[in-house]
Amino acid sequence: MNAQFKKGVLELIVLESVRQKDMYGYELVEEVSKVVDVNEGTIYPLLKRLTNERYFETYLRESTEGPPRKYYHLTVAGILYRDRLEAEWTEFAGRVGAFLEERKER
Repeated sequence: MNAQFKKGVLELIVLESVRQKDMYGYELVEEVSKVVDVNEGTIYPLLKRLTNERYFETYLRESTEGPPRKYYHLTVAGILYRDRLEAEWTEFAGRVGAFLEERKER
């Protein structure tokens, strides 16, 4: 997938994933990778930034497989931001799709 396409939609995919349920970092990497190919080096800085911007809250939960895991929870501000990104993405994708369809008909 084109790196610029991926970069543009990655925040929305991460926010939507956490909207569905609280997740820890590696779990998010696996979830997002179902849609776009990403690695931990891409996701963790994004999670840090979104947390600093108060779109996520974090908490620790004990794990049976090692140390406690940091979970990410979407805040009200995060929900509003996700909704705004979705609206922008939908409009953008619709315009690009309409443009491409129009060009095919010529």
